[in-house]
Amino acid sequence: MTAATAPQSISAISAPGWLRTRSWDLRWITLSVILVAFPYTAYLLMINLESIFQPLADAFGTDVDNLSRNLVNFSVALLVGGPHMYATFTRTFLDRDFTQMHRKMVWSSLVIPVIVITLAFANLPLLLTIFFFWASIHVLHQIIYVVELYNHKQATSLTTFSRLADYAVVLTALYPLAAYKIANGMFVIGVNNLSDVISTIVPVGPWMVWLAGGAFALSLAAWLGKSVVEYRQGVLHWPKTLFIACTVTAAFFVPALGNLDTSFQGFNVWHSFQYLALTWMLNNLREEKGYLEHSPFVKRLSEDGSARRYYMFNIALTAADVLLAGAIFAVLYFGLDMAFDYAFDRAYYIAVLSFLWIHYFFDHYLFVKPAVIEGKI
Repeated sequence: MTAATAPQSISAISAPGWLRTRSWDLRWITLSVILVAFPYTAYLLMINLESIFQPLADAFGTDVDNLSRNLVNFSVALLVGGPHMYATFTRTFLDRDFTQMHRKMVWSSLVIPVIVITLAFANLPLLLTIFFFWASIHVLHQIIYVVELYNHKQATSLTTFSRLADYAVVLTALYPLAAYKIANGMFVIGVNNLSDVISTIVPVGPWMVWLAGGAFALSLAAWLGKSVVEYRQGVLHWPKTLFIACTVTAAFFVPALGNLDTSFQGFNVWHSFQYLALTWMLNNLREEKGYLEHSPFVKRLSEDGSARRYYMFNIALTAADVLLAGAIFAVLYFGLDMAFDYAFDRAYYIAVLSFLWIHYFFDHYLFVKPAVIEGKI
């Protein structure tokens, strides 16, 4: 999102039914679903160019597959993953009104990095299991949030069944194929088989596939049925329906890909891209309504034409996190003579998850406030 493409006034151009405008929503929220394919495509390209990447892999004492996986993770984190999690701080830590109203929430979030560092060294598979479970909940919560933002823009009232059908199909789409891989010992993230970790918590088996698949099938049938009824009644919300259709399709097929670490990064790219756009848009709306007068820095990042400045600020914070990860890696790899993959994974997850989980923590609060799209706090 750049200043050149950012609309000039949210109240002047907002269109009925759309969060902002038809072109803005399609570009930044819905049709950006094509980004899901990029990380896995890049990973496949690199492993098929083994002759080019093998010398670099040898230099770090790893193989081309792990090098490619880590390069994809790093690129996603730098360009969108990192910036999106720091964008949260413009609505929390950097918003003076928020910090004054939610002091306990702000201070309690500082415990999160301690938990991440402890688990990174004590039990990395458990850290990753918690991470992917929480990440999936967070991604789905954001999708529900977008759905609710659309509901607030809908002219006609919704039935309870309609709203529940939307929720159900979104919340169940990600899990049928994931459950199949867990049940068959194939849920591998990088060099960690999380199926083994999950099996120590709950008994895995075909029941997981039947439960997840059955829940999704019933939810999909309910959603399709209610959409047909709404279409015939002339009240179908097309922007929301298109968004849900793209989301469900992507969520269902992402776990089918071979390298789950990289395939889930595809969903992360789309999620992060959406989040960056949504956060700037909502901050811009809040700035226009006069809600950022006590936070002049955030106000400057949220003014009309400030989208590029907002993105570069989040990139700068991401670069600082990269330096932190590099420092941790240097200590582990060069200072303590740990293996490359061991050092890289721990440095990466400590630097990233410490801030990412704080982002999750705050968003579970922010995502239950969809009335912000109407200019309300």
